[in-house]
Amino acid sequence: MSYSEVMVSYQANEFKSDPVTLIQWIHYDRIGGRNAAHLVNQDDPNVLEIWNNVFIQYNRETDRSLRPLPNKHVDTGMGFERLVSVLQNKSSNYDTDVFTPIFQTIRDVTGAREYRGCFGSDDADGIDTAYRVIADHVRTLMFAISDGAVPNNDGRGYVIRRVLRRGARYARKYFGVEIGNFFSKIVPTVVDQLGDMFPELRRKQPDVMEILDEEEMSFAKTLDRGERQFEHYAQQAKAKGADKLHGADVWRLYDTFGFPVDLTRIMAEERGLQIDDREFEEARSRAKEASRGQKKTSAETVKLDVHDLGKLEAMNDVPKTDDTAKFGKGNITAQVKAIYHGKTFHSSTDEVPDGEQLGIILDRTNFYAEQGGQENDTGKIVIDGQSELEVGDVQLYAGYVLHTGFMKYGSFSVGDTVICEYDELRRWPIRNNHTGTHILNFALRTVLGDGVEQKGSLVAAEKLRFDFSHKSAISDKDLARIEEISTEYIRQNCTVYSQELPLATAREISGVRAVFGETYPDPVRVVSVGVELGEILQNVKDPRWKEVSIEFCGGTHVQKTGDIKDLIVLEEGGIAKGIRRIIAVTGEDAHEVQRLAAEFQKRLDLLEAMPLTLEKEKEAKQIQAELNQLSISAVQKSAFRERFARINKEVIDGQKALQKLESKVALETITNYFQAPENQDRSWLVAKLPISANSKAISESLNYVKSKLPDKSVYVLAASTDQGRVAHGCYVSKSSSEAGASASEWAAIVSGAVGGKAGGKGATSVGNGVNPDRVDEAVSLASDYLGKLKL
Repeated sequence: MSYSEVMVSYQANEFKSDPVTLIQWIHYDRIGGRNAAHLVNQDDPNVLEIWNNVFIQYNRETDRSLRPLPNKHVDTGMGFERLVSVLQNKSSNYDTDVFTPIFQTIRDVTGAREYRGCFGSDDADGIDTAYRVIADHVRTLMFAISDGAVPNNDGRGYVIRRVLRRGARYARKYFGVEIGNFFSKIVPTVVDQLGDMFPELRRKQPDVMEILDEEEMSFAKTLDRGERQFEHYAQQAKAKGADKLHGADVWRLYDTFGFPVDLTRIMAEERGLQIDDREFEEARSRAKEASRGQKKTSAETVKLDVHDLGKLEAMNDVPKTDDTAKFGKGNITAQVKAIYHGKTFHSSTDEVPDGEQLGIILDRTNFYAEQGGQENDTGKIVIDGQSELEVGDVQLYAGYVLHTGFMKYGSFSVGDTVICEYDELRRWPIRNNHTGTHILNFALRTVLGDGVEQKGSLVAAEKLRFDFSHKSAISDKDLARIEEISTEYIRQNCTVYSQELPLATAREISGVRAVFGETYPDPVRVVSVGVELGEILQNVKDPRWKEVSIEFCGGTHVQKTGDIKDLIVLEEGGIAKGIRRIIAVTGEDAHEVQRLAAEFQKRLDLLEAMPLTLEKEKEAKQIQAELNQLSISAVQKSAFRERFARINKEVIDGQKALQKLESKVALETITNYFQAPENQDRSWLVAKLPISANSKAISESLNYVKSKLPDKSVYVLAASTDQGRVAHGCYVSKSSSEAGASASEWAAIVSGAVGGKAGGKGATSVGNGVNPDRVDEAVSLASDYLGKLKL
């Protein structure tokens, strides 16, 4: 044991006073019985730092003098894993029982070969590195998230996200697992190991597992697409003879697909490429500048505040906007009443700089302003042949509707008569989705009970989102019933009625739905699906109205429920304690979802009918990857998952059976050879096995020789011509080693013929090749190697 000390100042610059400390490093010599001081910090694997003490006792003043601190203390810390390696007499931290249980769990989950402790070039297939990466990462994630860190794009949260995504890709690349709930399967082992000492791990285990699953699933949705895009960028770089990925491409992988830069760097290095950090930073800076400019234009320039509203109120010739036409269809004419830009009201758009957003207030409009969860309309305001404003945003401010956009050409002046043209192709699906939310709300109450209360919604052109109170997840059975009731309502092709009623009267309607805590106008608009409001008003207390969708609502709706065509629930999940969220689609989007589901159904049919071949294994992996990202009915997706699980189990069982058979054949080939009378005196065997390129069978046969036939040297090879793969490995007996044989040399000779790499340690070496047509040549070369030693 040795230690070294040094005085360290944390002084940032010569004008600032900072703490000064004495730091002590304690190192341990695994060999012992010698003076190893000269080996400290020389990268000797047998001399490692296990302890560090920081004695905080002085402050360096601005005049460079040392002043004792009023309170002195020692910051001490030992390397837990290194200390365990010393106590357990292991040469590597990863060989201790800190990691071996985690490695075993990884193996159980993935079906991978055992951990062999290989590093660098000896880890030919990268599996051992992947074991270490994942074990380290899952421990980091477990502690960090238990301490309150969560994956996001800021600060420490982004560090957590990077760690998880890097580990997830290692899991998929080297172990072939489909990410989505991989890390959470390893968490219980970490908790079993450390939960007694760190009780917060056990207490937070369910939350940690849920966060990991959510983050994995989020990354899974873009990983496939992102990897394909990366391959495209990498091929482009190679084609140009470049040794770096363009920084703009690296930024796009980050910005669009969520690939952390360090993950892209690893992927690039795997292909012999680097990333251009300077170009990446330039691309990121450009994106940030554009984002800041966009936010300034949209959020600052065209947003009315209380002072602006005060000015409007003082303008007698600018009335509150009449927006009743938003419930109708078609264009209307209106008069320009105010033009707004840069905190100022103008008389003409000519006073607004070119290329900048502006706002226009009209006396009347048919544009729907964003409110009640429904997105705003888009479209244009025009004077035929003279001028056009492209409307991208519509907001309501105290009764004034502000139409925001860019002038495409021409100009407007206050007093001009204009034509209002909202985008009907966009409003059409919005109407479908808004009526769809009412029908969904009704179905939820019918299936889950009156305790369901709306907590929020989003009505967009491409989807609807509905938040509601409910204590637990909705079962597939209940979700199917909710879809069924919604579809029945739509199929009835009911008329959708709306009418403004006195608020007090409207509140008395039996079964009427409203958002709790929302302030409604008086009179309030009531929307009824299937029953006229006049009939309802004859007896507002009639219990029959509980069987009808009746809601307070100021949004746009279809005339007949049949216009909606279908309603498909894509997702259902929790967003907060006691709050659930459903995402659904209607109309043509629902039909597209149904089409995708039908196509996937056919693929499952074909997969199930396929014989057990390599092609079936590949197709199963492809289908599993696509199923995770498939945007279809949540109920149908759940059913597909169950069916695929059954099919995949058959594939896995078949693989295991084949694996077992090939392992048996490999062992029998070796044992039968040495048991044959004519081979009783033979000390070695080189053979091409009558099996596929099965690395596991090769490893098991070598382990058998090592334990049962330790005096025999064996080299076995197996090839799969259709896959372009060769699996091979060797064991060198003690007597062969003493005669000059080396497992690494032997394997290198074979690798020279079949390609690829080989590695290992001690008497064993294994490898994977890519030239199955040269296996016979490799057998001859391997035989010559031992033959020359005259064993």
